[in-house]
Amino acid sequence: MSDILVVGSLAYDTISTPSGKAPRTLGGSANYFSLAASLFAPVKVVGVVGEDYESKDLEMLKTRNVDVTGLKTVKGKTFHWEGAYDGDMNEAKTLATELNVFADFNPELPASYQDAQYVFLANIDPALQLRVLEQVKRPKLVGADTMNFWISSKRDTLVKVLGKIDALLINEGEAEMLTGASNAIAASDALIKMGPKAVVVKRGEYGFVLRTQEGYFILPAFPVATVVDPTGAGDTFAGAFFGTLARSNRGLDLASLKEACVNGCLLASFTVQGFGVSALRDLTMVGVEKRAVEFNTVTSRA
Repeated sequence: MSDILVVGSLAYDTISTPSGKAPRTLGGSANYFSLAASLFAPVKVVGVVGEDYESKDLEMLKTRNVDVTGLKTVKGKTFHWEGAYDGDMNEAKTLATELNVFADFNPELPASYQDAQYVFLANIDPALQLRVLEQVKRPKLVGADTMNFWISSKRDTLVKVLGKIDALLINEGEAEMLTGASNAIAASDALIKMGPKAVVVKRGEYGFVLRTQEGYFILPAFPVATVVDPTGAGDTFAGAFFGTLARSNRGLDLASLKEACVNGCLLASFTVQGFGVSALRDLTMVGVEKRAVEFNTVTSRA
């Protein structure tokens, strides 16, 4: 088992969905990722928060085997995002983005983090993703996520990142935007030619497409009748995906990748059942394993 280094955002979100409204709920890519990944392997997080970041939220990470040595608290307020889902639960409408202390985020890795074997670059400026890669020494596996804002504003830098990573996790709309393809299969074909050895196109309620040089692996999402809040589901998927790979420590062999994708689906199915990270806070492997049995029943031909 290897430790995982994740660099991303820690935030407070205000989220409205048909199920209600959650003001100032804990969010951010690094939080979702860490809570999911830590069920499988130890996590080290690099990020920045403001003076308003609550001690109980920091302690929650610590109790989940997350090393917060690389987390800086600086003067000002924590990153805040406000969004609403109305009708299409796969796409949020952004109502407000307050970067606050995150606006000046410049990731600096503690010396104890620089030997990290598994590195995940969450959804941050691709220039910062490159800066992180300059600081890690000899990682065994590097993964990354991105978003439409970076695709449209910093495509050239993002393409450089793709040439330096092993695995890309990206949602379907962004994959199509980045490649110009019209569907997940064509997009994954194009992305695998841009550098990554493995590409996972996340498709929300429709599951995922895994593309490697060996071919495809495709499964639906775990069926959830009532989606309370889909925010962070992709980050949760990434956390479980990388956690699984770090636990097995077998690199990108196909069996490990398939298991990682299944666990990504399972953990994401918990996230969407509550606002923010609420469904991940007390989740244990017992709950995950029970859902894995249910998922096998849904997807098995037997």
